[in-house]
Amino acid sequence: MPRPGNSALSLALTLALALMLAGCDRAPAIADAPSSAASAAAPATRLGLMSSLPLYWPAGAGIEDIAKGTATPPWQRAALEGAYALEPLDTLAPVPGLSADAPATDPLAGLTRLAVIQPRGLSPADNVALDDWVRSGGHLLLVLDPALTGEYDAPLGDPRRPVDSALIPPVVARWGLAVSFDEAQAGDVTAAPFGPLSIPLALAGLIAITDPSASACTLEAGGAAARCTIGKGKVTLIADAAIFEHPELAGEGGAALRAVMAEALR
Repeated sequence: MPRPGNSALSLALTLALALMLAGCDRAPAIADAPSSAASAAAPATRLGLMSSLPLYWPAGAGIEDIAKGTATPPWQRAALEGAYALEPLDTLAPVPGLSADAPATDPLAGLTRLAVIQPRGLSPADNVALDDWVRSGGHLLLVLDPALTGEYDAPLGDPRRPVDSALIPPVVARWGLAVSFDEAQAGDVTAAPFGPLSIPLALAGLIAITDPSASACTLEAGGAAARCTIGKGKVTLIADAAIFEHPELAGEGGAALRAVMAEALR
């Protein structure tokens, strides 16, 4: 899939940021997040986090540095921990006990909020567990970007590299949705309405409601986002990860990123 070159993307991001800060003659900018004082006073919400992006663990950090706690946390983690108690997940399905009589461990137990952002791929058991968790009342943010715009040092095929083109899990079709990608679209950064906010988009996917009877869904952000009520729970699907990749688009201290997360998980 076509991706903009480094210089072109950097210019686009710089121009987009300048427009957002200027506050004139542009699409609605990302709305202000709650003040840091208000956020600090509120109790942290537990948030399960699964992602191939370096959101929690820094890219390129060694296991020894991570174990010692000497690796510098990614800016995304610092931003999100301003509002959430993050719980990184490697799986969504229950993990069998170490012995035959030991109970399984459910990674989603006790969680009411979950963010699955550009995952490496969900197993059949993950799809079932995710569907069950949502229908039981969970609130999910699912980000599936058909064409990442960030730059990563790890070469193609390296397991440390994020998934450049999202693998669409079968549960998305079960919820009556599909994600497509227009390879001919321009690589410009745009701002699209997302609830009371705006969200930046760069080479975004397009979401379609393929089965209206599967769930109650509405489209936002020009079709790059969908909100669905599924059973007792809610799902927000966003077909673009730009705000999670580029600090220029995430606001000062990640305030805009936190605002989008709060809107998606409300």
